[in-house]
Amino acid sequence: MIENNSVKTDVLIVGGGVAGLAFSIHLADLVARHNESATRKLPINILLVEKGASLGSHSLSGAVVNPSTLKALLPGVEIKDLPFETPVTRDEFYRLTSKTAIKMPFAPPFMSNKGNFVTSAGKIARYLGEIAEKKGVQVYPGFSAEELLYENGRVVGAKMVDTGVSKEGKPMDNYQAGTKVLARLVILAEGSRGSLAKKFIQKHKLQGLNPQVYSTGVKELWEVPEGAFEPGRVIHTLGYPFSFNHFGGGFIYGMTKRTVALGIAAALDYKDPTFDPHAALQLYKKHPRIAKILEKGRILKYGAKTIPEGGLYSLPKLFHDSVMIVGDSAGFLSMPGLKGIHLAIESGMLSAKAAFEAFLKNDFSSEQLKRYEDLFRESPGYKDLYRVRNFRAGFANGMILGAFHFGTQIVTGGRGITPSGKMKIHEDAACYTPLSDVKRPFNKKYEKDLSYDKKLTYDKVTDVFYSGSKHDEEQPCHCHVHDLNLCRDVCIPKYGAPCQYFCPADVYEVVTDPKTGKKDIHLHPANCVHCKTCDIKDPFGNVEWAVPYGGDGPEYDNL
Repeated sequence: MIENNSVKTDVLIVGGGVAGLAFSIHLADLVARHNESATRKLPINILLVEKGASLGSHSLSGAVVNPSTLKALLPGVEIKDLPFETPVTRDEFYRLTSKTAIKMPFAPPFMSNKGNFVTSAGKIARYLGEIAEKKGVQVYPGFSAEELLYENGRVVGAKMVDTGVSKEGKPMDNYQAGTKVLARLVILAEGSRGSLAKKFIQKHKLQGLNPQVYSTGVKELWEVPEGAFEPGRVIHTLGYPFSFNHFGGGFIYGMTKRTVALGIAAALDYKDPTFDPHAALQLYKKHPRIAKILEKGRILKYGAKTIPEGGLYSLPKLFHDSVMIVGDSAGFLSMPGLKGIHLAIESGMLSAKAAFEAFLKNDFSSEQLKRYEDLFRESPGYKDLYRVRNFRAGFANGMILGAFHFGTQIVTGGRGITPSGKMKIHEDAACYTPLSDVKRPFNKKYEKDLSYDKKLTYDKVTDVFYSGSKHDEEQPCHCHVHDLNLCRDVCIPKYGAPCQYFCPADVYEVVTDPKTGKKDIHLHPANCVHCKTCDIKDPFGNVEWAVPYGGDGPEYDNL
């Protein structure tokens, strides 16, 4: 038995985003209702750990939210009291060239935002956190869970990160071993590319029918003059600065009378090793239509995160002995509307119901927790994902062919023209073309356009300042490069070190030895905004992102 430096609870939730918080609230409600009349009470303790300094500090989304599941989670709360900024009042779609913007006459299928609300994921997380604590959930921000604990082959909890460790990995005078939290049930709610979920899925071979694929979303929050962009106005764009071979788009949301959120989402199955999501956002802001909105404004916040886009066929098995996976960690996101918050909440509620039934039976086996998957297959969320099950795979070879596939999927109920009914998709890291074979690399194509005036456009380091990101710089590097020789001898010559481009925070820098002319990789982990693009897009799987000390990282507020 594990005894030293440990605490015990019934349920451990790893991650304080909307999925984990929805789970905690719904389970607390189910237990409370049961205990009101039942002879045998269920005294269940629920404990949640969040690696951010506070709830919401690592939450980033668009966000235009379908309110249906939030209303189901909180049935006694009126819509006006939910954590929304404003209802969507105008819903517009544009096709951009570098200079023009052509308005589409109607919303593309599955992308209408009628009845939705503009807000931020962080605002929802803070709101749900207050409710969870009132219901008795123990919420601990500032704690990073670095590994799952096993006993006799079964998960029995998770261990927090050791602190007071030097860069070389040696204990210092202030060393403190990470607390072990022992639990009968563990909920993995870490968000996109969750570290524990990734390893757990690999260890137990829980992968979906397709690999998960991602976009990197890069976002800024701006203050603009009143009247520049009205609250509730929602714009989505296709085209510039993306090529026809690259799936991606942009957005602008009116948050309040004087704040707008804008950003781009860039699919990570691109082939050009020099594509740079941060640079793409700066180019996007220079478009005449966008620049006019931001004129006389100022940047407030910056952030980035990855978005799991694979859809239904990329979902892993959602359960195993003593463990369930929820929200972005599992890949609950509906394309093409990039809607994930309502599905995260629904997955939290469905897993909470399965957990409640498991506690009633005192059975946390895989056979019992399969109830979670059964409930999901009967849910509106499953229907939502099923009808667009092949959407993202259809765009794997560019926008033109993707539009054709999407059209066939619409008329065939999502099947498309694939004989099996399931389109294949490849891992993002496998999609690169050698740099020498790229005819017009992104960094050369837009070299003259990528100047940073620090009024409209910003370099990566300046934007990192606006993310609020900070780390204890004495700790071991949490961006692990396993083999620097592979970087020097293979990756740099073949691909030109794509890490220097795909990282939106300038963590990876290529340096040249003035004597030998040899190139090497130098890391700046303190810049990291925890998007985890490096863990996904490195062509050799040579980079592994791990959690740093609890409380480190960005401070996103209302991103």
